[in-house]
Amino acid sequence: MNEANAGPRYRQIARRLKAAIESGELAPGKRLPASRVYAQELGVSRATVEAAYGELVAQGWLERRGQAGTFVSDRLAPAAPVAPATWFGGEQPHPQPFQLGLPALDLFPRALWARVMGRRLRTQTRFALALGDVCGEGELRSAIAGYLHFSRSIECRPEQIFITPGYAASMTMILQTLAKPGDIMWLEDPGFPLIRPVIARHGVRFYPAAVDEEGLDVEAAIREAPEARFALLTPAHQSPLGVALSLARRRQLLDWAAHRDAWIIEDDYDSEFRYQGKPLPPIKSLDAPQRVIYAGTFSKSLFPSLRAAWLVVPLPLVPAFREQAALTACSVPLLWQLTLSDFIREGHFWRHLKRMRQRYAQRRHWLEQALSAQGFRVVAQQGGIQLLAAVDGNDSVQAARAREAGLAVQALSDWRLTSRGAGGLLMSFTNIMSEEQAQQQVQLLARAIK
Repeated sequence: MNEANAGPRYRQIARRLKAAIESGELAPGKRLPASRVYAQELGVSRATVEAAYGELVAQGWLERRGQAGTFVSDRLAPAAPVAPATWFGGEQPHPQPFQLGLPALDLFPRALWARVMGRRLRTQTRFALALGDVCGEGELRSAIAGYLHFSRSIECRPEQIFITPGYAASMTMILQTLAKPGDIMWLEDPGFPLIRPVIARHGVRFYPAAVDEEGLDVEAAIREAPEARFALLTPAHQSPLGVALSLARRRQLLDWAAHRDAWIIEDDYDSEFRYQGKPLPPIKSLDAPQRVIYAGTFSKSLFPSLRAAWLVVPLPLVPAFREQAALTACSVPLLWQLTLSDFIREGHFWRHLKRMRQRYAQRRHWLEQALSAQGFRVVAQQGGIQLLAAVDGNDSVQAARAREAGLAVQALSDWRLTSRGAGGLLMSFTNIMSEEQAQQQVQLLARAIK
């Protein structure tokens, strides 16, 4: 095995055990060494071995039998190679426990998607082999406009919608069209850190705007950085704190943008997933002054490798954005766009979201229960695909220890620009498929950081 390219150590151990099971070296029903003993043999921490065992238990290769130990699953045929699961033609990537930004990969209706795509393949004409519209296919843009009208109360025309290959590409298009070096952008603090390099690359400066229980503090931002030309925020479910921007602040923000000739970039990254209460309307649905650019993506509602996102821009900006789009053209494959259009129009997308909301509520409950049982305090949130557990002490150090054990948690402090506040650990629950799996992963987390 090439250790340099093998990934985390617990994954190396898991692959080694899996290969031994496939070859028949580890037969069904065979007991594995205790994690402490195996860790000593390998020269690694016990948490690393537990992470490897836990991953194989979740995949069905191993099973726990209480105090008796961990065994190769009896359900596996002796010495029979097990074909790898496929994910659109390749080996399915197994997400790390608690990995942020991933939807539930097991819930996506792959067979249905394949049928919809197959129908498109069978019925396409020779013209489908040509380059498509630089702004995205008209069918998909119309489907998105219809979906936004019924689900988010956003009135827009298809020509206002631009298809991009992801959130970073959407932000790049916005800044290339509207920004000048030296412009100032309000950024939520704490806020999503991975978009900051994209913004900085265009010479735009950050103003860290504080977030409280009503969302971004608009009054403080106006007082301290009134000359800003952009405000980037996640008003439906603030990332990472989970609060919603109050209606009063939404109106205050729109008034500021109209008077200052500024632009509001509304990142509606996971608004579909709300489990309690009625969501507030998007800022875009209140956009009488035409100052809001609305950004969405299918990465968190369908699957990340789709690489499809969209922008809704104010009508006066359509010519400028179309001119910018012509320089690079839409890179989302035409077949994907047309399949996605059918998926939305035929109601599959809506039914998929409904199913995910139900399952996510259950998975979140499992994780909350497991965290509470280990003494963690979960910060209350009304929606989203991740949660925040408050911790004492240095959360960055604790998150680093967890990552060493193969757990993809993140520290709240690492999402801050200048603000200070209580520490916390951010983690996703979307790919937790059972109550037992939640308990196992949280036990690993508790051992790693405590």
